[in-house]
Amino acid sequence: MSFEENLKKLESLVKRMESGELKLDEMMKAFEEGRALADSCRKELEAVRLKIEKVTRDGKTEPFDFSPGNV
Repeated sequence: MSFEENLKKLESLVKRMESGELKLDEMMKAFEEGRALADSCRKELEAVRLKIEKVTRDGKTEPFDFSPGNV
């Protein structure tokens, strides 16, 4: 699945878990699935973060600065 699909599924799982309507075993399954989805999203974001580079005036590249004010 794509990052967006994983994120949407994760958001759906969180809503179901927060609803209070799941039984304990369903809650545990949802938690485990959510954790796997979150791990997948985190890995993909890290891979993308490492690929993003900013080209400086002299043509050299450096890691993109994600700090507030630079994004």
